[in-house]
Amino acid sequence: MARTLADHQRTGRRRLAPVAVLALLPLAACSAIGADDDAEPGRSPDAGASPGGTVVLVTHDSFALSDETIAAFEEETGLTLETRAPGDGGALVNQLILTKDAPLGDVVYGIDSTFASRAVAEGVLEPYESPAEPADAAQYAVDDDHHLTAVDVGDVCINVDHEWFAEQGLAEPTTLEQLADPAYRDLLVVTNPATSSPGLAFLLATVARFGEDGWADYWTALRANGVKVVSGWSDAYYVDFSGPSSEGDRPLALSYASSPPYEVAEGAETAPTGALLDTCFRQVEYAGVLAGAANPEGAQQVVDWLLSPEVQADIPESMYVYPVDGGVELPESWAAFAPRPDEPLTLEPDMISENRDAWIARWTDVVLG
Repeated sequence: MARTLADHQRTGRRRLAPVAVLALLPLAACSAIGADDDAEPGRSPDAGASPGGTVVLVTHDSFALSDETIAAFEEETGLTLETRAPGDGGALVNQLILTKDAPLGDVVYGIDSTFASRAVAEGVLEPYESPAEPADAAQYAVDDDHHLTAVDVGDVCINVDHEWFAEQGLAEPTTLEQLADPAYRDLLVVTNPATSSPGLAFLLATVARFGEDGWADYWTALRANGVKVVSGWSDAYYVDFSGPSSEGDRPLALSYASSPPYEVAEGAETAPTGALLDTCFRQVEYAGVLAGAANPEGAQQVVDWLLSPEVQADIPESMYVYPVDGGVELPESWAAFAPRPDEPLTLEPDMISENRDAWIARWTDVVLG
């Protein structure tokens, strides 16, 4: 049976149980797998129980690889992989900074290109050049010291519920400009750039499209047109979106170009949802060894593993983003239902680093008041 996006949600994106609220940002929840309040930071209570000990992977709450892939890593290395997830991508970086003197783990996965320069500048990472790095990853290098290594690539885009628009007899929007048209009032849900990495990516898309002098006016227009803002991707997609995986009433939601294949029923020739490719912003996710890691050798093994052919092949159907290794064969459904934008919106990393906080503050004033 074809795996639906709802199946993925049940087995992946919501497999991490919420346990705490972050202090720095108003996030929905934090989570930890196998963590113990009395454990030494970065080390589980039973560290050393397996021949290779325990390696702690700190990641975002959307991390999901198949159990078989993880089991194969543990068997091959003798390591026990423990996963801790303190929230979305933005929360992940904030927590790494807050805890850098007593790191949460050994290795990190899920720092994306909108926060990568900040993580490097704050000194939470140790340089490591992986021998497993595919040639395709070099173009996404953050610096020359290999503090971070690209693992996957995604395009953050507005997703559209084709069936809703067909039933309403309303033409679908195709551009960012059209989202502010009164014809689409109260139809769009996005995520807060202060608490969500896709939300920040979408904010950056509007900066790239409308420029530093025009993006705030665009958001003023979106606010007047009834845009709804929620804290994280899961709320936007699974609560407010009207697509098959949700019971919401908004047919336009911020997600990824690769989300639509997971909405396709087995045997169907068309997808009930799609991505508005003119709205996409290119997002890269990275892995790196944490400074002060209790198990730096194990951390390096995890980075190598994330770049291995086995994990790269598992990424599309486990986390529905593109592997950084362009030689990996993609699921057949992606060719039909997940076309990539020819010219995704982008910004230079230095520009993001210099302006991120000011843009988020300005966005907060304009949209949230």
